[in-house]
Amino acid sequence: MTYPLLPDKGTRIPVSLILGYLAVGNTQEQIIQEFPDLSKEQISACLDYALVIYC
Repeated sequence: MTYPLLPDKGTRIPVSLILGYLAVGNTQEQIIQEFPDLSKEQISACLDYALVIYC
């Protein structure tokens, strides 16, 4: 199951993808380099979503 991010720019990136990047040790800055349309707030929102779903 993936949950799409819905930033103002209309980009849709699965939360599971971002969580995977975090799981292997990528920093928020590294993720933003890979996905420049994302913000730190959106990456934090992925973690918040994971907390709600998995806890």
